[in-house]
Amino acid sequence: MMKTVTLSVNMKRIIFYSVVLCLSTLSMWGQVGGGKICRTGVAYEISKSSHWGMGKPVVTSIMPYSPAEKSGLHLYDIIEEIDGIPVSELSGEEIGIMMNPAERSNIVLTVKSTASPVRQVSIFKECKPSNSISEAQLAMAFNMYSLETTSIREFTCPFKITVTNDDIDFSNFKTFAFAPVDENNRELEKDINRIIEQELEGKGFEKKDGEADMLIQTFYYFDKNTKYVGPSPVKLKVPVYRYNTVRGKMEKLPFLDLSSSESEAPYLLQFGFRIIDQKVEKGRVLWECESNDMLEEAYRLEEYAQVHVPLMIQQFPYVKSKSNVVFRVTQSSYNYTGINYNMDKLSSVVSVDRNSPAYDAGIRARDVIEGIEGQSTDYSIDEFTSAYRQFITNTMKYRNPETKFTDGNGFRSCMYWDTFKYPEVSKAIQNPNNLTAFAYLYYFTPYVNPTSNNTITFYVKQGYDRKKIVLRPTIRTSTIIEIK
Repeated sequence: MMKTVTLSVNMKRIIFYSVVLCLSTLSMWGQVGGGKICRTGVAYEISKSSHWGMGKPVVTSIMPYSPAEKSGLHLYDIIEEIDGIPVSELSGEEIGIMMNPAERSNIVLTVKSTASPVRQVSIFKECKPSNSISEAQLAMAFNMYSLETTSIREFTCPFKITVTNDDIDFSNFKTFAFAPVDENNRELEKDINRIIEQELEGKGFEKKDGEADMLIQTFYYFDKNTKYVGPSPVKLKVPVYRYNTVRGKMEKLPFLDLSSSESEAPYLLQFGFRIIDQKVEKGRVLWECESNDMLEEAYRLEEYAQVHVPLMIQQFPYVKSKSNVVFRVTQSSYNYTGINYNMDKLSSVVSVDRNSPAYDAGIRARDVIEGIEGQSTDYSIDEFTSAYRQFITNTMKYRNPETKFTDGNGFRSCMYWDTFKYPEVSKAIQNPNNLTAFAYLYYFTPYVNPTSNNTITFYVKQGYDRKKIVLRPTIRTSTIIEIK
């Protein structure tokens, strides 16, 4: 599994641990040697599921904009062969070496998924100097400039997943149909089925009228709680957030924290669906996911399905967690120029991605970025760290307490900027004493740059020459939803 690191306001620790993370997950993300770190951008685990890829590597995470993503690899693909060698003939250590061989620039994987029986993908490794830090990493290190666009958050759903004990391969099931709807709730069930259909088709399954491999059956319940006695007089209410895949953001929902007792809930809701075998042994339940939530107020079942079906179905056909499932959502939107900085001296350029805005503008390795948008970069890591910490402390008064949340690494004082105080935020970011040169990563936001003109001026030293280079970056946006 990919290890996580503790994010704090201490940027030096963030940068340090980002390097440790790379070094500690070589078999999944990168291979170090010759002063370079090479990555494929794929993490995997050896499956212990008799229903999906038993004993073989299963893809569990794909880094955004990585070689693996560009190759067309998909989440939960089963890796059958590496460079033509069946994985059944390899040990776990050999698989790790072959997934990122030191002597080759690419690997060819033979994989299968729900969408296709067998296909080949070729992954070309991306190699950078081992002392480099990318803009994606810096965006997360400096994410307190823009928690609205870049953060790591976790939430728990009260799911209970049941899988058949029979030794049966889910890859043999390709088509699905729905059980007849309840005429008393026809529109509701049609709405729910539409969401399930969309998610299954996104995984490569095909809806088939009439006889199909699988039958989908939904069940649900919502009503007032007859055992309700009132909220706890001593326990602090904990806001509940969950990720809405349709709206692409975390949302505060009127649910009680899972540690609450049922007597504290005015309403109770149950929702779930099961996948029934229609191909091998008719009527056998292959997979089922049930959710039971306690609510503070009435809530539409259609809305509940919209939020939760995509999260539920993420674990079909490969189950990672069977109860009280913890999701980790990493969202990031930042300005990409293609510059990779020296993590020991952030003003130094160690490499520039080819065909990037910075490369096209003529910025190269060994150049020195002396300033960005009028802000000097000629400071040590300790100086940047101290100024960043002070900036966060001094600008807490500009944040909206109603948006407060704990991020995925335990920092409890995360809050979005108060929309009425954007001018004060922008002024603080423009203050040279705050050393906010790397706020350019969020220059497209109104609280960093109220002009809405997302062009950035770099002051670059190339040898003995000094140049003013104006870049129009690309905004890179990604969301990763993982199950812990």
